[in-house]
Amino acid sequence: MVLPLLIAMFLAINMGGSGTSPSFSSAYGADLIRKDLIPGLFGIFVFGGAILAGEKVALTLGRDILPDACMTTPLVTVILLSVALSLLAANLLRVPQSTSQATVCALVGAAVFFRALKSERLLLEIIPTWFILPIASFVLTLALARLLLRSRSESASVSPSGGRIRRWLVIGGACYVAFAIGSNNVANATGPVAVLIAKRFGTAAGEEPFGLVILLATLIVAPCFGIGSSLLGGRVVDTTGKQIVDFGARGAAIVSTVTATLLLLASVTRGIPTSLVQMNTAAILALGVCKQGWRATWTRSSVRRLLAVWIVAPLLSLCLSFGLCIVAERLGLLTV
Repeated sequence: MVLPLLIAMFLAINMGGSGTSPSFSSAYGADLIRKDLIPGLFGIFVFGGAILAGEKVALTLGRDILPDACMTTPLVTVILLSVALSLLAANLLRVPQSTSQATVCALVGAAVFFRALKSERLLLEIIPTWFILPIASFVLTLALARLLLRSRSESASVSPSGGRIRRWLVIGGACYVAFAIGSNNVANATGPVAVLIAKRFGTAAGEEPFGLVILLATLIVAPCFGIGSSLLGGRVVDTTGKQIVDFGARGAAIVSTVTATLLLLASVTRGIPTSLVQMNTAAILALGVCKQGWRATWTRSSVRRLLAVWIVAPLLSLCLSFGLCIVAERLGLLTV
């Protein structure tokens, strides 16, 4: 059990680096918080979201894509390592990437290898949600920005124009996003590990003691998000916070509220692992459209790089998972 736990912690560090962007990029882009304060706040609220609202997503990742009977120690190690490597590549490119999509694709790669893919919920709920929620985030943010921002110059303001109260509201919105990340993304590491631990103790996913197993895995993994934010988050937060559009305080609050609410709804209602990164960036693009127009926003090089990595990273995770399964099977570590 030591190796998959260590890889889960390594994955959580990478997720912390990637997840810092959708939570605090708006507040940082509006110059309402210092960069060195972000990792501590991020880690605390991610931990709270994982403990209070993360169980349903962990169940989805633990049993609804790949049968829990297939979750052996070598396979869980392969899945987590595939996700961690793909996210590490995205972080080094300074592009925030969806941890949920990378995890689901890694599970799909392993399920295809075993010919055991449970495709019903994947095709009917999870994948459609990946397309619907970013579009909803873009539309809602664009509508709210045009309604609430009194002028385009206010949406572009770099300094906090509303005083101390508005500043704390925006920072509170960023912490709300971090809580939502905890409710959804921590399960990417804890879900497979929790199933593996439960099997060792003769407990099936979904049974009453499984909640305690998830809690134990969360207590080990969730603090690593704050470590990842400290080590890797600063590079990534610059991309979405400074290189797409300048934020005003109201714009930052709109982005935080819309994206966190959508993610929490996906987590607590259906337990669907989905991408806050993409919802957040869609909301930022909507602010860019409101401020600069469609052409100026969509032609930025940082936007093109984001879209390219969003396509490549989940496919890389799937291919790594499938390829590592082949290697592990030839080494006699997997039983087909």
